[in-house]
Amino acid sequence: MKKVILPVLLAAIFGFQTSAQKTDEKAIEKVIHSFALAGDENNSKVLEEVLDPSYRIVMNQLFGSKAVTTMNRAQYLEKIESKEFGGDTRTITIHKILINGNTAIAQVTFKGLKMTFKSFIQMAKAENGSWKLVSDTPTIQ
Repeated sequence: MKKVILPVLLAAIFGFQTSAQKTDEKAIEKVIHSFALAGDENNSKVLEEVLDPSYRIVMNQLFGSKAVTTMNRAQYLEKIESKEFGGDTRTITIHKILINGNTAIAQVTFKGLKMTFKSFIQMAKAENGSWKLVSDTPTIQ
């Protein structure tokens, strides 16, 4: 009897984890799409909802720089509002999502009319269960 119960119990546990992971993956995909669309439309209000308060962009040798520079959430929102950033029409390809408990990373390509970015997006699951972007590490293609 014990030999039958253990495999059934393990299958139930792993089945639940797979279902929960699929739910999280869908939520993460939705947040990434909301993030991209809000940037395309210069909609800082939606960005405020999907960006964690500690959000930052980590730029390694972008736009002619030879250094790693960062931009915090307030700076990024300011550039969106002033339309220095955003205002493109992009397609989004999510190549991979890896979830580790309440954190995740997604490998994403944002292909726009102005430029194409490949990015690693780090996300954190808030206490209320919503996913927020914590950091973005883009490279220009």
